[in-house]
Amino acid sequence: MKIAQLLSGYPIHLSNQERKFIDQHRDKIRLTGLSEQETWIAQNLVRKGIYSISKDNKTLIKQLDESKRS
Repeated sequence: MKIAQLLSGYPIHLSNQERKFIDQHRDKIRLTGLSEQETWIAQNLVRKGIYSISKDNKTLIKQLDESKRS
């Protein structure tokens, strides 16, 4: 693990694409507004626990505590 990863505040390993996705999107994301590539990235972030899917299966909700990020 690199020092930059430790200082980033993310509790799990994230790829550059995943980190960019998190930085670019808000706390709630409509799944219909995502491209195919973004949908794939979002699925990985759901598996890692960064986002969860709403009960209506149409929205991603950020689970990451912003106070832990630098």
